[in-house]
Amino acid sequence: MTLDERRDEAIIGINYFLTAHSYHYQTDKQQNAQLLLNNLELYGTGISRLNYMAETATLNNLLRDWENKPELADAITFFGIAEWVAELKTANEEFNAKYLSRTQEYGDASPETIKLKREETNTAYYALRDRIDALHLLVETAPSPYITVINQLNALTDQYNKLLINRTDNSSSGTPVNPSV
Repeated sequence: MTLDERRDEAIIGINYFLTAHSYHYQTDKQQNAQLLLNNLELYGTGISRLNYMAETATLNNLLRDWENKPELADAITFFGIAEWVAELKTANEEFNAKYLSRTQEYGDASPETIKLKREETNTAYYALRDRIDALHLLVETAPSPYITVINQLNALTDQYNKLLINRTDNSSSGTPVNPSV
């Protein structure tokens, strides 16, 4: 499991746990769950679907609330989910450290190296594509076992092209794709 998946599962699990307890027949469980859910809602829905840095910042702020506001800390203790919250915090910190480390590595890489790697990747991709196409054409009995791979590669290419178009559109409008903390 990746670090991003780990923190996503933690926040999603906590959210479902609290949502379930907001329907509990015991009033004190409902109230404590609703207290934490109200705080969680301040940061919006779909935290796990935010871009990497926005999710990191959001979780840092949420965790700070849960640690520093006595009523929220008491609610976490009431439910006995301190270990779960600690897992969320650890996963978020580890993700942030790894993300910053990779960003620094990319920044340290020379443009010539990056350009060379792109060219090597393009050459390898086109060679693979041509080989699959040739094998597809040489199949003597229908249906070709390569049609699925061809369709999947075409779908990936389309998705990548859409991503590039969206990044270009966002860059030209001045909206950052991946804002910093």
